Amino acid sequence: MGSTERRRPPETGHILWGEPVSPDQLAAAEHGYTRCGPAERLLWERLSVFEGAFGLEAVREVCSSGTLPSAEIPAVLERLAPLALLPVDDLFDGEDPVPRHWMPPPMRAVGARRLTRRGDRRAVVQHHRRWCLRLARRAADQWQAGRQLDARDLALRELPDLAAAMDPTTAPLPPGAEADTAVETAVSLWFLWVACGRTSEGRTRLRHALSLRTGPPTARALWLAAFLELESGRPEDADPLLVQAWAAAVRDGDDRALGLLAHLRGATALYQGRADAAAEAFREALALMGESPDFGPTRHACWVGLALALCRTDPEAAQEALDRGDTDRGSRWPRAGRDLFADAWAHVVRAELAAWDGELERAAQHARRALREHLRLGSPAGAAAAAELLAQIRVSAGRRDAAAHLLGAVDVLRTSVFDMAYRPAEFCAVTRARSESALRTLLDGAELRGAYEEGARRGLFTLAAEA
Repeated sequence: MGSTERRRPPETGHILWGEPVSPDQLAAAEHGYTRCGPAERLLWERLSVFEGAFGLEAVREVCSSGTLPSAEIPAVLERLAPLALLPVDDLFDGEDPVPRHWMPPPMRAVGARRLTRRGDRRAVVQHHRRWCLRLARRAADQWQAGRQLDARDLALRELPDLAAAMDPTTAPLPPGAEADTAVETAVSLWFLWVACGRTSEGRTRLRHALSLRTGPPTARALWLAAFLELESGRPEDADPLLVQAWAAAVRDGDDRALGLLAHLRGATALYQGRADAAAEAFREALALMGESPDFGPTRHACWVGLALALCRTDPEAAQEALDRGDTDRGSRWPRAGRDLFADAWAHVVRAELAAWDGELERAAQHARRALREHLRLGSPAGAAAAAELLAQIRVSAGRRDAAAHLLGAVDVLRTSVFDMAYRPAEFCAVTRARSESALRTLLDGAELRGAYEEGARRGLFTLAAEA
């Protein structure tokens, strides 16, 4: 491994088995292994459990033992790196760079074979999975603390290893023995699946892990399963899971889960266009939640949900909900910074209220903010809702081409992210129908198709930057 060029490791997948390794590559890796001393060989073997890049602290947590003490790992890692590892982009803790490495597939294959032969694979994999669970919990805590971009970036950066921890079938133990850890890891990453655009992946991983559990699912696991069905455009599939989750919360005495479930009932009702039921459920969620929820949607998200439910029928009550949410956040959740996801939806509400008052430019400013924030977080459903609302505002202002461009870009986004069974929320469907009806009176068929195609070609990121 003579090159020291820094590069990025693959973002997902099981690297060891995902890429073919030639006999020549294996032979070269074996030769490098034989050049190592006993401590370097031991660390080489243990590093083979990492799917993605790793830093020193991760190596200490996963690889240290009585035969390889934590204090010795920095020196051993430094000696091993030129023979078996590639440097990747550093992280920065303040101003200080934190070096990270990645083990290529041939080296991993050699290390994994030797680790199994030594009889240590089971123990090291278990250390790795517990480390992954701690990572997922740390990311969840960051999300709750208002460091939402940091939480997303941590989860995405470590996703290759987190993905392994969410698959019980890749552990040396029977799948049922690792299913609890896999489920808890997936549940801790709820925000990545719900708010950051990886709904399909989260749904697949959680369902797989739940299918291998031997005991009854927890209320929070069922809550997330229901939430992911809703976010996938299947509210009818979320309902029975909600019922099961409620029973599980009562069975386990998980009072905090009751607030989560009330919020989700509100989100489901809002998705289906049942505004009164949604408002009632969000109010119930606020009554059930503690002052500083340690998991799941925040109180601010509940206030914003309530405002969304009210904004088209009772604008004054919707504005009051937004105001109370801002006050509530400042008094009850001072440690947490801002809930960027809830803020993005709050801008949707403010755009609706400004449009109601006939202040189209102010409405457009809020819709643009909502669009940009949802795109920054990676939320396709939120970005689509904001873009369609902005399109409706553009139609009202006489900017027909700009409106059609936005709708064309939304179509591309939805077809690229969601499957054929996906149905947009009623809240969005109403907005889309109004815009399309108006555009059909302003543009003939060929003009409208051309404008849609132009928007599809340019995409929402470009349109959001130009808006």
